[in-house]
Amino acid sequence: MRLYPHPLFQLLQQILTPLATVATFFLVCFFNHIQISDKDLALAIVITLLVVMLLNDIDVELSHADISKHIGLLILLRWFMVVAILLSTGYAFNFLRFFDQYVLLQWATIAPLALIIMHLGLRRIFYQFFVQHNTFDKAVIVGVNKSSIALASHFINQKNNHEIDCLGFFDDRNKARLPDDQKLLGDIKSTCQFIRDNKVKVVFIALPMTLQDRVDGLLEGLRDTTVSIYYIPDVRMIDMIQSRSFDIEGVPMIALCETPFTGRKAIIKRLSDIVLSILILILVSPVLLACAIAVKLSSPGPILFRQRRYGLDGEEINVYKFRSMTVCENGADVVQATRNDVRITPVGNFLRTKSLDELPQFFNVLQGRMSIVGPRPHAVAHNELYRTQVKGYMIRHKVKPGITGWAQVNGSRGETDTVDKMEKRIRYDLDYLRNWSLAMDLLIILKTVGVVIKDENAY
Repeated sequence: MRLYPHPLFQLLQQILTPLATVATFFLVCFFNHIQISDKDLALAIVITLLVVMLLNDIDVELSHADISKHIGLLILLRWFMVVAILLSTGYAFNFLRFFDQYVLLQWATIAPLALIIMHLGLRRIFYQFFVQHNTFDKAVIVGVNKSSIALASHFINQKNNHEIDCLGFFDDRNKARLPDDQKLLGDIKSTCQFIRDNKVKVVFIALPMTLQDRVDGLLEGLRDTTVSIYYIPDVRMIDMIQSRSFDIEGVPMIALCETPFTGRKAIIKRLSDIVLSILILILVSPVLLACAIAVKLSSPGPILFRQRRYGLDGEEINVYKFRSMTVCENGADVVQATRNDVRITPVGNFLRTKSLDELPQFFNVLQGRMSIVGPRPHAVAHNELYRTQVKGYMIRHKVKPGITGWAQVNGSRGETDTVDKMEKRIRYDLDYLRNWSLAMDLLIILKTVGVVIKDENAY
């Protein structure tokens, strides 16, 4: 029984992805009549390491999505990161001069196309010959609630990824009291007999902890069977952020709320922040200079405005922005900017409308205080106001604040003058924490460009 993408498929994918990338590089060299040397082998090793780090978990990220629609975009976004890292390190250490630039350009263009074809072809061939001819394991779910209904729907919609045939539910309530029109097979006491009669192989228990006696009785009855048993914890009322299970000295634990950036993910996030912020600062350096001169000449006061914000784990940080107002409020009482705010200077209005006032925050990213993508930081005064009014507000501080975020590219940009507006923004922030991936970051960055060009909510 398989609850996750097939392990053999994952192994093949993790082996073939770097091999296809390096093979493409060598083929490009061959067709350009370039003899492979030690420097080419060294570059191939670097490419392999980058691909393993950035491209080898694609199937895990897309196990919930339509692969044929999304894998191309995901590979292209990840490939952009690979090329960006190679270019930035090559520029910093001046090793790109040892390679034919035309060959590198050919390889950088052809390799992602080869990876897309390889991934789609591998998936089609593998599931055609290894999965579709397999017998699906029969499963039942004990307990009807939002979590178990979602699980049953997932098995129905994702039969390419899971060899599960969910027969229905067992619950002591009648159909009239159930959340949805689900296939009710019987009460909890009849579960064991149904399993024996129908050769069920998998049982999911989704009963609340308050029904511990019924859970114990069910487990006792299942001792006389060979079914695989999985327990779905009743934690639906908790904001689950990057939940995972583990153990400490044999004591089982379930993480209900933790930062998504641990281990390899933390390295990828920080590396992408450094590489992208350096590239962006180099590209916009003329704009930075022009903005600084305009702010200085337009009104008295400093060029940069430093405001106290909450950063990672709720620690206070100073965030840099181009000054756009005649005041620099940074105390316990900060009034949010509103449309036609008299405090905003003419130059400041232009900077805020085009989000140019945010550009100095890329220096915050290099300092490690912020990230390019993450929940937007609010003034300390606003944090103290909304943390008691909006459920889950402080959870957004499990990650570094960002220059742009999931909320901003989904219309929640500008003044948050009501609790409802702030709640909407927080919902997007928590959704980002639950579903973070490097591809999601890159997609948000691309969407931000479009939002800045056409959005009218900034002021």
